[in-house]
Amino acid sequence: MAACLNVAVDIIEPCGFDLSDRALRRAALDYYDKVSLRRHPSFEEFLSDIKRVDRRLILLTTKGAIPYHDVLYRDNDVILAGRESAGAPDKVHECAHLRARIPMQESLRSLNVALSVAMVLGEALGQTGGFSRFL
Repeated sequence: MAACLNVAVDIIEPCGFDLSDRALRRAALDYYDKVSLRRHPSFEEFLSDIKRVDRRLILLTTKGAIPYHDVLYRDNDVILAGRESAGAPDKVHECAHLRARIPMQESLRSLNVALSVAMVLGEALGQTGGFSRFL
């Protein structure tokens, strides 16, 4: 998805999957060399990096106050999703500029994280003209 939509991916360690080049190449198939991938050894270093370039952190969470489609996205926003099993830690919630959610049936917990990110990214790219570079 990142390669096809020309968006960068930030991976914050530690994470719940194998980060070796071999595993990432296998998962990305022949798109690996077309993705801008940045690794951050900790959340603190990730946060320092985005603050240095004045980027807004939007956390995608079931506890979000704002429906994702009501957010006014900016070109340099960072959309962050936590782990599927546990979401994002409290310290991440505290650092986020916005906490957005996907409205859904109350009796259900959450959507798959990749699907959730795809929905929100589609809205953000649509609002910011990010798709126009492909037309």
